[in-house]
Amino acid sequence: MSILRHDVPASLVVFLIAVPLSLGIAMASGAPLAAGLIAAVVGGIVAGALGGSAVQVSGPAAGLSLVVVDLVHTYGWRATCMITLLAGAVQLVLGVFKAARAALAVSPAVIHGMLAAVGIIIALSQLHVVLGGSSQKSAVANVLELPGQIADLHGHKVAVGILTITVLALWTRLPRRIKVVPAPLAALATAAVTAWAFGWDVTRVDLSDSLGDWAFPVLPQGDWHLVVTSVLLVALLAGCESLLCSVAIDGMHGGRRVDLDQELTGQGVANMVTGALGGLPVAGVIVRSTANVQAGARTRWSAILHGVWVLVFALGFGWTITLIPLEALAALLVLIGVQMVNLGHIRKVHGHGEVPVYVVTMAAVILLGLAEGVLAGLALAALLALRRLTWVTVLKREDRDGRLNVTISGSLTFLGVPRLTHELRTIPAGTTVDLDLNIDFMDNGAFEAIHSWRLDHERMGGTVVIDELHDEWYALAASGARMFPAKSPPKAPDRWWLPWAHRRRDQQPAGLSADGTPECLLTTGAREYHRRTAPLVRPIFTELARKQQPSHLFITCADSRIMPSLITASGPGDLFTVRNIGNLVPRRGSEPNDDSVVAAIEYATQVLGVHTITVCGHSGCGAMAGVLSGGVQAGSLPGLRRWLRHGDHSLATFIETEGDRLHAGALDVLCRVNVQQQLENLRTYRKVDEQVRAGKLELVGLFFDIGSARVHMVPPLRPTLCVKPFDRRMVTSED
Repeated sequence: MSILRHDVPASLVVFLIAVPLSLGIAMASGAPLAAGLIAAVVGGIVAGALGGSAVQVSGPAAGLSLVVVDLVHTYGWRATCMITLLAGAVQLVLGVFKAARAALAVSPAVIHGMLAAVGIIIALSQLHVVLGGSSQKSAVANVLELPGQIADLHGHKVAVGILTITVLALWTRLPRRIKVVPAPLAALATAAVTAWAFGWDVTRVDLSDSLGDWAFPVLPQGDWHLVVTSVLLVALLAGCESLLCSVAIDGMHGGRRVDLDQELTGQGVANMVTGALGGLPVAGVIVRSTANVQAGARTRWSAILHGVWVLVFALGFGWTITLIPLEALAALLVLIGVQMVNLGHIRKVHGHGEVPVYVVTMAAVILLGLAEGVLAGLALAALLALRRLTWVTVLKREDRDGRLNVTISGSLTFLGVPRLTHELRTIPAGTTVDLDLNIDFMDNGAFEAIHSWRLDHERMGGTVVIDELHDEWYALAASGARMFPAKSPPKAPDRWWLPWAHRRRDQQPAGLSADGTPECLLTTGAREYHRRTAPLVRPIFTELARKQQPSHLFITCADSRIMPSLITASGPGDLFTVRNIGNLVPRRGSEPNDDSVVAAIEYATQVLGVHTITVCGHSGCGAMAGVLSGGVQAGSLPGLRRWLRHGDHSLATFIETEGDRLHAGALDVLCRVNVQQQLENLRTYRKVDEQVRAGKLELVGLFFDIGSARVHMVPPLRPTLCVKPFDRRMVTSED
């Protein structure tokens, strides 16, 4: 049922696109036009049935036309078919041995640059046909001959070409009802009908040599090294294009994911069949595959049926092809070539700094040839990758106390020694240097450069303190220990959030005194922050130094176990925090007076313009235990007893809902009720209440269960308190 509902209509859409494109690609490849239809049939039926993608459509690909033209010119058509057959056998072997994923290691910039160059070459060569002439042997020759070709225009032929391009350009702007017919089919049909109706003198497509003189492929004659190179070139280019296309199509549908090895195997069998039958090389094609997905295809039956429809058309209605003007096909190819220069691909490679690879590949393919251009692009991509892997950055910053902080980042190899040596030699003699090595590899050449500089600097009266932030490459090399054979994996991050007492000795702040007093821990911890963390967060704080713009006012308990930034995954500048005993918000006009919390609320809502006020309580709160005991636990702490009076309303709400009978979990229940009551207390301030009612301010309650380290949402006493709750992905809702 799904096949009839989804795949059959999609197959008809792809069929209507495939026929004109297959004819045009065959023409651009210098092959018999029927070879394009054979490739479309085999690509649809064989590759569709045996491939690893559910919705990819295979057929003749414009990206391979440049290779086929050269092969036909060098070996002849029948020998080119044998090369296609052998290339399919190579793909089959690679698929059986599960080598498909290796093709994904090719830089996309090389593939995109190659396709853009092929598009330019196709457009230039077919432009001559549109103008009534014939294409030249190379792209450069086509450019040089273009002015003379324009001067010697052939009226009817040019008119057909311009008409075809006009229909293709305008078709996308027509109503959706009309656009059901694919633009290539509409353009060729319009050109054919117009040329027939007005009796224009145009060149007609000739199939007489395509269908009548079929013979089995023959072995290419010539240097066998070149033949093997041609076979591998067709196999790898067709395989890479198919695999990259299948990966791209995988992101467009929600069905079964592609099996790359099975896809390569299916492509191999399809190329063996199309080569034996006299067809063009087959590859996965992005245009037809995208149209297949957009038309609603669900399974491989859409690709298979599209091949069946092409076969039925070729056998039953092939005579209609002879009505198509050759200039119209050439115009279609011109537009296809232009569209192969994809601006979206250029933007992508620009974002990753790979424009040089794209440009070099494109230029080399146009000027030198396809194989040479691809090799040039791959070589440049490898050089750029090597450059990135060995690039060294040296940042220097002078502290207020006169110490010079130098951070070296990257992979330190002999290739980076010249830059490294130059930067280190600019450090003045006698300077105290903190040298931070944030590296993941160091070879002997880099070690010798740093070590020699260090000895010279200390000999001249300077001081060098080396700190390795990633792995102890320098320390190991200096001790003569055996070095790691390869780049080290990243270290587990320092557990900065652990209490001092829970850290390993090597994770504790350096320079603790014997008694480990808090004062020493704090001061040495601050020094550790300056040495390790400050350089990393300085750019953020430099930006925040201008002004603060927090989005939340966060009111929580002064309990040392509550870390707001940790339990909310927030960073500097996110939370405007108020901490007090019991996370209490005194009601407006209540006694005893406390203006500190009120001042923070006023400043946050009326000056900073926060969007949310969050009250966060926690389990086992000592303040709530004091409220529950009637202030007994406060003992001889008069200030604390007075402050806890602000929790009387929480106790009253607790008694109202739970009764005055205490039970095992009463304290944590009161802690939750206290959060709800503080949200109510916030509403006693007119400005806060007005902003909540206007939907400009959200009131949120959180409860941190210390034992389970979980954060829970606390529902408000009044539903209108929280207009938009906190992101529920980071909290656990209360039942």
